[in-house]
Amino acid sequence: MVTPATFSLRPSAPPAPPRAGLPRARACFAPAIRTSPSVAFSYQPRRFSGIRRAVAVDSEQGSPESPEQEKKPKTYYFLVANAKFMLDEEEHFQEQLAEKLRNYAERDKEQDFWLVVEPKFLDRFPNITKRLKRPAVALVSTDGNWITFMKLRLDRVLQDQFDAESVEEALASNPVELKFEKPEKWTAPYPKYGFGWWEPFLPPKFSNGYNTRHYYLLSLPDQNKDLCATKHEQMDNANHNSKDGLT
Repeated sequence: MVTPATFSLRPSAPPAPPRAGLPRARACFAPAIRTSPSVAFSYQPRRFSGIRRAVAVDSEQGSPESPEQEKKPKTYYFLVANAKFMLDEEEHFQEQLAEKLRNYAERDKEQDFWLVVEPKFLDRFPNITKRLKRPAVALVSTDGNWITFMKLRLDRVLQDQFDAESVEEALASNPVELKFEKPEKWTAPYPKYGFGWWEPFLPPKFSNGYNTRHYYLLSLPDQNKDLCATKHEQMDNANHNSKDGLT
């Protein structure tokens, strides 16, 4: 016989007292503690304007550059071929150089292109030297666009570029004696250019005293030499007087 289950009820616990100390929640995103605007933005805006002024002054003044940074290598562009071709066979090569030098003389512009016989910088280009007949001659300039232009005007020349610390380093050459045999027959309607026509285009220490004005006068027709020489003399006198404060 199974005894029936009985349930006894105990007195229930009294309800919990209300928690009045806890704050009533507002919005879920509202901060628990709000700071006053005076505390949150207590910094001085003037400090930023002072910083901006300091940065502007520093950016204008700049940091002094070291001598190594001031002397940056310059890029030189060149065309090179054997001397026989460049100086004795390619007739219009002389005309191109003479016209450019004459233009520089009229504009009183400093020469920035040279002919270098057996240049030392060729040691940097073994792929070029193995294709060259020696002695070699290079047309060197700081104007890369003009060198590209001359490359289109010349035939059988090689083109490249290099960096050098100074113009003396860029134009350094090895001593060599040039000798060209006279052709047995000359069929052109004009006389052949004489040996040494390239001297005005050599670096200054090899130019035998030539300058742009000297060669400009030599390249003019005889009837215009006296007139241009007189004009250059007048220009020299005017420049001399202006330096002395006379004009």
